[in-house]
Amino acid sequence: MSEANFVYLTKERLVELEKELQDMKSNGRKEIAAKIAEARAHGDLSENAEYDAAKEEQGLFELRISKLENILSRARVIDPSQFPDGEIHILSSVVIKNIKNQKTFEYLLVSPEEADFQAGKISITSPVGQGLLGKKSGEKVTVKAPAGLLEFEILSIK
Repeated sequence: MSEANFVYLTKERLVELEKELQDMKSNGRKEIAAKIAEARAHGDLSENAEYDAAKEEQGLFELRISKLENILSRARVIDPSQFPDGEIHILSSVVIKNIKNQKTFEYLLVSPEEADFQAGKISITSPVGQGLLGKKSGEKVTVKAPAGLLEFEILSIK
């Protein structure tokens, strides 16, 4: 398997995904099967919207299980202590300042599977994430983003 196919996760996130998958396989499938059985009991399946909705839900549910299995099969646990201090890497918490508007932002750089912009977690594969990797505190970075060129100053790295 090539390095590009790996999914890098924290130990905590790996445990969360394993628990979610286990719950979906043990409890979730039973719940979906019960919904389908209940809808089937309502009679003619050709005109049964409840049955169609339950089958659609089952399809989406199985798709999520498949996605989780795929992620877990490619998962590699990362240990932030293995990375050099003072340099931005995956799991670095960075404070940056937009040079144009002087606004500061704090982000945690994570794998694409863990990214959650609302929670301040940006992917290392995003334009900003890629632009920050390997940089040090005090450096200025120009990032090519969909909104155009953005310039940041790295204020701190944790």
